[in-house]
Amino acid sequence: MRIFLAGGLVATAMFAGPAQADTAEAEWTPSTFQLSNGMDVVVLPDHRAPVVTHMVWYKVGAVDEDPGKSGIAHLFEHVMFKETDDIGPEEFTTIVQRNGGQLNAFTSWDYTAYYERVAKTQLETMMELEAERMTDLIINDDPEGPFISERDVVKEERRQRIDNNPGVILQEQVMSALYQDHPYNITIIGKMEEVGALTPQDGLDFYKKWYTPSEAILVVAGDVTEDEVRTLAEKTYGQIEVTQTEIPTRGWEEVQPLAETQTLVHTDPKVRQPEWERWYLSTSYQEDKDLAYALDVALDVLGGGRTSRLYQALVEDQKIAVSASAGAWLSLHDAAPAVLSASPSDGVSLDELEAAYMAVVEDVLADGFTDEEVERSRNSLAASAIYQRDSQAGMANLYGSTLAIGGTLEDVMSYPDDIRAVTKEDAIAALRQFIGGDNNYIEAHLLPEEESQDDQ
Repeated sequence: MRIFLAGGLVATAMFAGPAQADTAEAEWTPSTFQLSNGMDVVVLPDHRAPVVTHMVWYKVGAVDEDPGKSGIAHLFEHVMFKETDDIGPEEFTTIVQRNGGQLNAFTSWDYTAYYERVAKTQLETMMELEAERMTDLIINDDPEGPFISERDVVKEERRQRIDNNPGVILQEQVMSALYQDHPYNITIIGKMEEVGALTPQDGLDFYKKWYTPSEAILVVAGDVTEDEVRTLAEKTYGQIEVTQTEIPTRGWEEVQPLAETQTLVHTDPKVRQPEWERWYLSTSYQEDKDLAYALDVALDVLGGGRTSRLYQALVEDQKIAVSASAGAWLSLHDAAPAVLSASPSDGVSLDELEAAYMAVVEDVLADGFTDEEVERSRNSLAASAIYQRDSQAGMANLYGSTLAIGGTLEDVMSYPDDIRAVTKEDAIAALRQFIGGDNNYIEAHLLPEEESQDDQ
């Protein structure tokens, strides 16, 4: 299915399970410690090459923005690359690249993360750079300065990535309806008028509140030992003084159920391929791990790929759709959307597509899954997780993202075993709980402009 995520580079992890390691693989067993100022540190040894992935995760995202200040978490990600007391404008990126490294950052509803991938010999330099911008970032009211100039950059980014993209516009409308008064209802990049009104003082307040060692997690994966990382971390991050008197309260809250089913239609001349979707509220790995794993398996059997029930029925057999899928954003902290999605073949209306799609779903809800397809799905999910351990950056990403939303190292390490333990009874029960019965949902239609009158 098409999932558009606006703001930063968060799209890397929305459908990934919280684990990408096999418990039998001791080389990925993490070691952890905490600096005296409260910064948590995770070390993931990988001695295959003399390189390291260095990530700093801040426990703040779009969910934590004050009312009327949407987009400040993502804007701040931009500002962090600009200028500090000791690093000139744009020099941060130049230093990393000059030392042969790669770098980037991303903002989610639930966290913000910064990373560099460099030769092992450059690890101390990366820690020095990140510690510098954690403490001495320049934020002022200069119209050409780091905050105001990047505010204009983010406004242009919104124009290009959201306002000019019909699929993202529709998703924004759906999320607003699905989450009502919950913070997930606002796109990560923020509302244009609110971003434009953000002030340097807003930036300073946000910086002082969230960009502190106690709200940060350092993850280092690569050709290092715990002792090596501890020595460097204490020398750099460990020198940052604690100035915060109390821990900030995160913006997470219970998601209220939908009061009614709604249909949203968005038309645009730029749309070339119509899309039909249904969005339900479900759960998350953090909210109910076992239930989320069962739903993960169920949605994979139903619409997780070319061997899924939906793809085989609608694309291969009936040829009524060019795509058909089902999935959920289970790595969010709060209750996640479960999304059913399909695009019709030429000459097929959305009404015809919906009827055929839901016939498959109703058949599954009535008759359940077979042992074979559930076993195939859970083994595939577990295998994908195990294969992913070959990605040093992927491991750092998944450990960091899990811890940043309150998960544990055990959640990461036990995923393959936990997903293999899901039974067909668990899977169908989870699907029936969220997709079946009288559950309300948001139906979304993305259409070319000329087709809108025929569809409604």
